[in-house]
Amino acid sequence: MEFELTSEYIELNKLLKLLGWVESGGVANMVITEGLVFVNGEVDTRKRKKLRTGEVVEFNEQKVTVK
Repeated sequence: MEFELTSEYIELNKLLKLLGWVESGGVANMVITEGLVFVNGEVDTRKRKKLRTGEVVEFNEQKVTVK
C-alpha cells in the first residue's frame, strides 16, 4: 500500500487516522505511545513524527510506504 503526500510531510498520528487504521487521533496517540507502530522497521513512539517520502509505516499487520 502507498500513501501519496500532498505536502512536505505528514505526522505519524494523522497518517494512522487518515488510513482508517485507528478510529480517532486519541487512539492513534495511544497505540504509538504503547510502541505498537513501526517506522522503517523500528518502534517509534513520537506521535508527531514527521513522515517524508520513502518512509515505511507498519501497524497491526498493515504496511504503507509514503510516496
